[in-house]
Amino acid sequence: MLQSRRKNRVGAAMRKVLVIAAALLALAACSRPQPPQGRWEGAYDSGGTLVAARVEIEPNGQVRLSAPDLTGADAVDADQHEQMRDHVAAELANGWDNVAPRPMDYDGETFRKPGGIAPQMIWDKDKHQMTLVLYLGNAPVIYIPLQSVGAFRDNPWPSG
Repeated sequence: MLQSRRKNRVGAAMRKVLVIAAALLALAACSRPQPPQGRWEGAYDSGGTLVAARVEIEPNGQVRLSAPDLTGADAVDADQHEQMRDHVAAELANGWDNVAPRPMDYDGETFRKPGGIAPQMIWDKDKHQMTLVLYLGNAPVIYIPLQSVGAFRDNPWPSG
């Protein structure tokens, strides 16, 4: 009889542990995914549009993002084009310290402004690839692949 009561108590305790573990597992499955931390940078040069971009995601999930752009770069000679690239890169580097971190909604793949619909960035976890989604007026959406970096460079344009 005593052994039967002990088995019942042990069985009840095990059921409680299993219920608590299942509840914790369900709660963890419903929690918000954590965005990747780090720094990314990249550049875009196509159709007369130049963009230099930086992204930093802080440990608390706040995002610093800057992407100065310049249009009309298709109507200039090669030297002027290079000067325009340098200008956009300098604008990015010189203004970075003034870029405030801001919250973004993140669903495990897509970053959006809080409560927003339009994607701002896309994270491909399998490829470790961050892509900036840029909207410039009525122009088609621009997707800029960013490279992971330990430290930002003064000029994000590929060399060579």
